[in-house]
Amino acid sequence: MRATFGGQTMVGSLRRVLVARPGKVFGEADPHRWHYSGQPKLAEAEAEHDDFVELIRRGGVEVVRHDACRAGSADAIFTHDPCILIDAGAILLNMGKDARRAEPESIGQTLRSLEIPIVHRLEGNARAEGGDLLWLDARTLAVGLGFRTNREGLRSLAGALAPRGVELVEVQLPCFSGPEACLHLMSLISLVDSDLAVVHSRWLPVTFVRLLRDRGYRLIEIDGSEFETMAPNVLALAPRHGLMLEGNPRTREKLESAGCRVETYRGIEISLKAEGGATCLTRPLLRDPV
Repeated sequence: MRATFGGQTMVGSLRRVLVARPGKVFGEADPHRWHYSGQPKLAEAEAEHDDFVELIRRGGVEVVRHDACRAGSADAIFTHDPCILIDAGAILLNMGKDARRAEPESIGQTLRSLEIPIVHRLEGNARAEGGDLLWLDARTLAVGLGFRTNREGLRSLAGALAPRGVELVEVQLPCFSGPEACLHLMSLISLVDSDLAVVHSRWLPVTFVRLLRDRGYRLIEIDGSEFETMAPNVLALAPRHGLMLEGNPRTREKLESAGCRVETYRGIEISLKAEGGATCLTRPLLRDPV
């Protein structure tokens, strides 16, 4: 029987993905409450998202829709954050941003409707968001500790994953501009192959950079002027095939020089205003193993 979920990897060929089209809640979002740079324009956001999804679908990826409005959260278009998929099913997380607290249960309903089992859930003071969780390989998960993911969340994840043979690696994140802003681990690094990463290393701990190099990763440093346009946020559609926000030509050139195929999408409304890039807008449900 064909697999419908799984793949403990960031770079295996993407086969099935969960997305959430922006709706009324997003269009009416208060920029101050959601820490957006401006009021989203819904019609333009919908068009951007449709084009973004078409880029993914063009590669033969099955796209599954999640009703973001059901969560009552403007940020629910960022389906990457409320859960993480493992080979055995899904782990529902517990959002570090209070305004997003309803999202894990909402996305859990969608996952159950797809017959994806829920194998664990973070509760109480244990907080973690998907943007802080990075598979270095099928048996190693890097966990960014910052304002969105805490040590209790790390412990809860370890309790679920260690018995399955997964080691968790702690990565301390910087304060950036404070708890209201969104700085995930994947704001600073994306993997584009099993030995290639695009990074903004000046804000990564030395211990983590050394670990990556010791594991054989080649690190492509973004152009510093492109951090605000989310140059480190690259969604791997397959090994060395990435999707990133347009407006990062220098980082794109570096990736292409490393043998990567790079596609770009327009995301003024869905990304630049709302602080979420290509990885944030997608929850991979099924990837090929690497």
